[in-house]
Amino acid sequence: MSEPLVEVRDLVVDFPVGAPGEWLRAVDGVSLTLDAGGALGIVGESGSGKSTVAAALLGLHHGTGTRVTGAVRVAGTDLAGAGAPQLRALRGGTAAMVFQDPLSSLDPYYAIGDQIAEVYRVHADASRRAARARAVEVLDRVGIPDAVRRSRARPHEFSGGMRQRALIAMALACEPRLLIADEPTTALDVTVQAQILDLLHGLREERGLGLLLVTHDVGVAAENVDELLVMRDGRAVERGPVGRVLAAPTDPYTRDLLDAVPRLDAPRPSRLRPAPDEPAPVVEAFALRREFGRGKRAVTAVDGVSLAVRAGETLGIVGESGSGKSTLGRMLVGLLEPSAGEVRHTGEAAGGAVRDGIPHGVQMVFQDPVSSLNPRRSIGESIADPLRAAGERDEGAIRARVAELLERVGLEAAHHDRYPHEFSGGQRQRVGIARALAPRPRLIVCDEPVSALDVTTQAQVTALLAELQRELGIALVFIAHDLAVVRQVSDRVAVMRAGRIVEEGPVDEVYDRPRDPYTRRLLAAMPALDPERAGDRRSSRQEAYA
Repeated sequence: MSEPLVEVRDLVVDFPVGAPGEWLRAVDGVSLTLDAGGALGIVGESGSGKSTVAAALLGLHHGTGTRVTGAVRVAGTDLAGAGAPQLRALRGGTAAMVFQDPLSSLDPYYAIGDQIAEVYRVHADASRRAARARAVEVLDRVGIPDAVRRSRARPHEFSGGMRQRALIAMALACEPRLLIADEPTTALDVTVQAQILDLLHGLREERGLGLLLVTHDVGVAAENVDELLVMRDGRAVERGPVGRVLAAPTDPYTRDLLDAVPRLDAPRPSRLRPAPDEPAPVVEAFALRREFGRGKRAVTAVDGVSLAVRAGETLGIVGESGSGKSTLGRMLVGLLEPSAGEVRHTGEAAGGAVRDGIPHGVQMVFQDPVSSLNPRRSIGESIADPLRAAGERDEGAIRARVAELLERVGLEAAHHDRYPHEFSGGQRQRVGIARALAPRPRLIVCDEPVSALDVTTQAQVTALLAELQRELGIALVFIAHDLAVVRQVSDRVAVMRAGRIVEEGPVDEVYDRPRDPYTRRLLAAMPALDPERAGDRRSSRQEAYA
């Protein structure tokens, strides 16, 4: 019997924290094996230790002060006793890693082709000409069109999906036996995500690569791996064939994780419908258009969009990056001025009741709570900002309102004086929701509010928004690229492509009977928790893009 490609036994990883001698246990006794040509998915929430396990397979903890015990062998190399030359040969040569954020993994000053060529020269001792040719070859292999010309482009000239393809090309340059993909599709649109995952599957079949896929998205793992390893708090709580784990999980945590995954075929919760005698929509858009740039370089981001949202109703807006959905959302709240068209709030033109450019009664929840919260100010002060901006001067009343809001979104009044870095991603997003609720708005526009969160935290945040909407009768505009999440939270949905709405209607009607081919492609690209259908779904996607 041949030796496994990857063998890990009782891996323990401790990070130094605080005073000397204090440690944080990130991985606690994990064991796993992966055979050549096999695919193993490691799933779990943020902080579960899954990325730490992946880093250990390349010896990335060596020399960092991290304490690593247990046995790790990759393609016959014992990492515990490996020296610097062995580790250099392993990294990029025998095993390669594709990271989540290609922008931070690629040098912005050098052409993509030069960066791939440099990796190849380090491991293959090739000439510059041969290395350049190899770079073009692997770029072409991962589906970069006009690879000779695009190899001379820099990272900022590539889209997010193209940059991720470039990272995969770099990983493949030296013909590794193991490919480690750490959240490779988290920041990508559903269609681009499907293309990247189909590419990884094709490479695995073609070259016999072993694939270790690290992800918090169980749906992504379901269609792309043979076995699942579920992690929680540094421990492996369940492992087995992907079909068995998904169909009959034995650990309660795995069941909770699967229950939290948004699904296109899941029954939708009952929604609060707007009253039939509602006098006017909370927000209306008439033939909105927005251009960026001037002259020949002008780009039309939103092109003639009209819509309306009533109190107590949620309108979901879906589409790929560049479709114009975020630009539309910013115009609805007054953060961007339309190039043409008009926005009206409760029958009043946006310009008629504006404070510092933002119409009264309108708030926004942003995608990234880290960048939208001032790290130097306590969360209580951030939540209080809209109250002070609205003219409230009674500091006692302000503090009481902030305490009420913190408790309303599932935090504690005692958290008032804490800072953003002291909270998890989901807790920071709750702070963003509390801040949006502070001035008692009629409309909240949520721009990708859960895209960076684990599925369990996603479920908590979307449930919170739905509860607040039922209680307060707020109108919501929910912008997202995850169609399953949008189906769960929305009454109606608008599908955007290239600045236009190509399809709009009641959410069940659009999802169950899509009219536009683009909507059908978006739905076909969504991962499903059914490994047995994975092959058929890949085939249908290839036909759709042929």
